[in-house]
Amino acid sequence: MTQFIKNSEELSVTPARKHILEIAEVAFNAIDTKSIVQRNLKIDKDILYIGDKKYNLREYKRVRLIGFGKVSCIAIAELERIFGSRINDGIAIDKKVSPCNITEVFEGSHPRPSSKNVEISERIVFLAKESNEDDLVIVVVSGGGSALLCYPMSECEQGIKLYDEFLGLGGTISELNLVRKHISLLKGGGLVKFLYPATVIGLIFSDVPGNKYDDVASGPTYKDETSINDARAILEKYNIADKFELSETPKDDVFFEKVYNVPLVSSESAIIAMKKKAEELGYPVFNLGGELYDFTEGVINKFNSIATLGSVVIGGGEPRIIIKNSNGTGGRNQYVALSALKVLGLNDTFVAFASDGIDNKSIYAGAIADKEVMKIANEKGLDIDEHLRIFDTEGLLKEANSLLVTGDTGSNVSDLFVMIREK
Repeated sequence: MTQFIKNSEELSVTPARKHILEIAEVAFNAIDTKSIVQRNLKIDKDILYIGDKKYNLREYKRVRLIGFGKVSCIAIAELERIFGSRINDGIAIDKKVSPCNITEVFEGSHPRPSSKNVEISERIVFLAKESNEDDLVIVVVSGGGSALLCYPMSECEQGIKLYDEFLGLGGTISELNLVRKHISLLKGGGLVKFLYPATVIGLIFSDVPGNKYDDVASGPTYKDETSINDARAILEKYNIADKFELSETPKDDVFFEKVYNVPLVSSESAIIAMKKKAEELGYPVFNLGGELYDFTEGVINKFNSIATLGSVVIGGGEPRIIIKNSNGTGGRNQYVALSALKVLGLNDTFVAFASDGIDNKSIYAGAIADKEVMKIANEKGLDIDEHLRIFDTEGLLKEANSLLVTGDTGSNVSDLFVMIREK
């Protein structure tokens, strides 16, 4: 098993901390991108086995790769290894790039799209338009793709405005992605329309709570079941409808007849692994599932209310936080952990962490909240309420020896949470 948490020994100052970090460690391993690709794709004598289908690679004149999102470079590098010389060409855009042998890889901006993202996405559009019925196109769809895959420029401009509006309004990621589908030519099945009539395999690495795979990167390879009216209703809910121009997504079934989407990994993969590990350690486990969308206080209260003495509570999701006028440092998971100190008891140890190892733009994956953090905060006169008010969490948690160091994990599902309530 790979050791992702680099400072686990330093953090393990109590038995509960040691156990909670062991549970977090198996979550990182369960969603490891390279391993996921290896487990799910197999080629034997020119036959590709993926999901419940098989493809005879001799039937295609070209095998082409497209990737976008935070795991696309790692996934595509592994696809190139598996396919070898069968790959003809490809284009990928990621937040952080590593070289591939055949596929052209580019670094884009995230979480806000940019003109550079549009330029690279236009190259993907050209590859898609130039594909034909003799091509097999494998598309790696992963979290972060909503910002990275951005076309045309009008989408980029509206996408920046939409992201900033939602940050201050507390909208959910599902609402955000639904609207994104209706300001884009690629999202909501738009990419598939450009790829038609090629055969398309979508490999889905989900970062969206609740296994809503057609929401990942706003669903470029899925037929969109929502309408322009659904998008308008969300904008009207937040009183921003007059700021955006919407369009309808492709609805003709013909574009999707040769498309096969394969969900490979999600927060559920990590949650199952955490449950198994906690049970191996001797704990009864309460599973809150992967759809924790509530505001921070609501998420923490769910853990607090369900836990019993000697139990573990696990879950995943993306808690909602309304951020206004913040000059602080830290990310959502650090904010959730620090907030937990106001609710949880002395028997409780809680950890919140980002599956990609990067909590917002921080170098930390997340943080632990327990009596040790509270003790140090009290000894050093650190005001938890004030740090929460100004969204400045990193400094306090660093002084309290609470931050998880992983670096970029190369994976990306949702945020993950574990709580131990000792007897």
